[in-house]
Amino acid sequence: MDGPNAPHETEEDQPLDPAAERVRRKLVRFMAINLTILFAAVMAVVLALVYKSLTPGQDSAASPASTVSPVPSEEPLEGEIALPAGARILSHAVSGNQLTLHLRLKDGSEAIHLYDMDAAKPVGRFSVVWKGQ
Repeated sequence: MDGPNAPHETEEDQPLDPAAERVRRKLVRFMAINLTILFAAVMAVVLALVYKSLTPGQDSAASPASTVSPVPSEEPLEGEIALPAGARILSHAVSGNQLTLHLRLKDGSEAIHLYDMDAAKPVGRFSVVWKGQ
C-alpha cells in the first residue's frame, strides 16, 4: 500500500503510550470475563438439556405406553372377556395395559368398553349416544 495514507511500519511497531495500553488491557480483560460468562451460560443450557433428556419426568409417568408390562416369551397372554349377548366388536385399540373395545350391542346402540389386561377385569363402560337423531 503505497501512498500518503498508508501506515508506516515504524508506527505499527511502536509501543502504545501508557494510557492507551491501560485501556487495551481493560478491554482484553473485559472480553475475557464476558467470554467466560457466555461460555458458562451456554454450558449450563447444554447440561440442562442433557439432564432433561436423560431423566424421566413426571409427564412420562402419565403416558400409558410407559406402563406396558413385558410379555413373557414362554407363554402368551390369554384370558376371557365377557361381552354382552349379541354384541359385535366394531373396533379395538390397545394402549399400555388397557384394551378398548367399540361394540355394537344387540339393540343397535353402541358402547365403548375398557378392560385392564393386567387385572383381567373391566374398568369402564361408556354408552355412545348420537345427538340430533
